[in-house]
Amino acid sequence: MGILLRNILAVLPENGKVSESEKDVIKETSICIEGQRIVAIGDIPADFKADKVIDGHDRLVIPGLINCHTHSYMAFMRNVADDLSFMDWLFGTIDPIEQKMTDEDAYQGARLAIIEMMKSGTTCFNDMQMNIHQTTRAVKESGIRASVCRGLVGSGNDEGGQRRLREAFEEKEAAADCDRLTFMLGPHAPYTCDDAYMRIVSEKAKENHMGIHVHLSESENEIKQIEERYACTPIEMAEKNGLFDVNCIAAHCVQITDKDIEILKKHKVNVVTNPASNMKLGNGFAPVKKLLDAGVNVCLGTDGAASNNSLNMFHEMSLLALIHKGLYRNPQCVSARDTFRIATINGAKALGLENEIGSIEVGKKADLAILDLNNPSLMPANNLIAGLSYSANGSEVDTVIIDGKITMEGRKVLTMDEQETYARVNGIIKRMGLADKEY
Repeated sequence: MGILLRNILAVLPENGKVSESEKDVIKETSICIEGQRIVAIGDIPADFKADKVIDGHDRLVIPGLINCHTHSYMAFMRNVADDLSFMDWLFGTIDPIEQKMTDEDAYQGARLAIIEMMKSGTTCFNDMQMNIHQTTRAVKESGIRASVCRGLVGSGNDEGGQRRLREAFEEKEAAADCDRLTFMLGPHAPYTCDDAYMRIVSEKAKENHMGIHVHLSESENEIKQIEERYACTPIEMAEKNGLFDVNCIAAHCVQITDKDIEILKKHKVNVVTNPASNMKLGNGFAPVKKLLDAGVNVCLGTDGAASNNSLNMFHEMSLLALIHKGLYRNPQCVSARDTFRIATINGAKALGLENEIGSIEVGKKADLAILDLNNPSLMPANNLIAGLSYSANGSEVDTVIIDGKITMEGRKVLTMDEQETYARVNGIIKRMGLADKEY
């Protein structure tokens, strides 16, 4: 299908290629999409045939946002475990719910998450999940792009850890028919994976040319546990056990030392900051300025809806751009331009997809979000790149294109039945007794 975005404002790399541009600029242009890819920006080729024309008047097109750390199945757990310490939240409330969760529950949770993400401009997400085949099933149906890993927990060569590893590869093989899906291995965290199991996972990752997605240095309790058990930091433990020998995405990295930052830089580890989740659970703030200054690739995630409680990347961008200004008492710290790249091309780099997505360039996949500028949050259109972080809230997203296909138009998701999903999710919480719980 040929799609023409005619005379539309667009966020583009200044020199046409993000790899050759230090900043992004807003330009009025036309964008031609053929099949999965952008085939022209600017002049419309004489031989280009548009089956669909989108009038760009009062519209802004951006590369789709990339949510680099999610647990999509948790969407049905939104607002059920709030105002708790991290360990009470995880082991006292969320884990018992997960133990009762069925495959169908995980599937409906993923559907709800994808609807929310799509309606707020996210076109790709990096997910750690428990029930195999359910997130991938929802991804296939919805048309969104995702990197998926089965969360791995284990001790040495125990059967539980081996079973989870087998499930990870089983799911990867079963989803080989969908090129919007990629896979990583997901050792959960240093407090749920011992050093021997980490080595097993890292060796499997190397053997199969796969990346790793892991939680690291999220809470003070984690730091204390790992220091007592291994006499090192979680970052040092991960390095010793080979997790950084492959492309690694490390979620959180809140409680880290200067030495940890040097390790992350040395191994080109991608750090996902999750401001809302880290604040809500009382874990603190990742030192994003220090990481950026060191040259670490920082990307952005929401975490799951059980701890955020939103999957809206515009909200996350706003927090990211504001928190560090206050933390460092420096209004130039983590600018709106920095934030936009952290939420787009940096995420693509973390997933190894920077040549495919993350910026609007000829030859890249057409993963785009179109915002309606006739909204008070973006009126007047003075500095729209700043507006994406400081005033937009996600409701401005009108149309979403993923892999060259329109998946949402006029704020209506075209690939999934929203109302059916909402009804099924409400049925889950009633069955589990969460709807009747008092807080």
